[in-house]
Amino acid sequence: MNDVGALVVEDTEKAELLNAFFASVFTAKTVPHESQTLETRGKVWREEDFPSVGEDWVRDYLAKLDIHKSMGPDGMHPRVLRELADVIAEPLSIIYERSWRTGEVPEDWRKANITPVYKKGKKEDPGNYRPISLTSLPGKIMERLILDVISKYIDHL
Repeated sequence: MNDVGALVVEDTEKAELLNAFFASVFTAKTVPHESQTLETRGKVWREEDFPSVGEDWVRDYLAKLDIHKSMGPDGMHPRVLRELADVIAEPLSIIYERSWRTGEVPEDWRKANITPVYKKGKKEDPGNYRPISLTSLPGKIMERLILDVISKYIDHL
């Protein structure tokens, strides 16, 4: 139902209503960030400090993909990535390495399909849905690689 209590039936109207609700919940005022450097307890990260993204590392992550998950906006299904792990591990490791060194992330990895999933209550109330973000699987793997590196670094402090 929209703001005036009328039932919305058209798909585009439903999408606009859910989008407006999700935007109102997740929009926050941001504080301007100062220039960020990779500095921790007085240590400045140099390029040689960054671990390289090995082909075996990427192959291990591809082998752990859940084939029952949905594909992201890039249309890459996890089953395909998992079954082709031996073939695509090398090119992906090169892309990850370049992204890691330059700090640039491919445009497709920043896109997501947002899907509303019903929680509970009246299905007519947009507040009873939560957004699920379907993102690129290669982008998710890169996120896991970065998380592992940061976690290992913090554990050694």
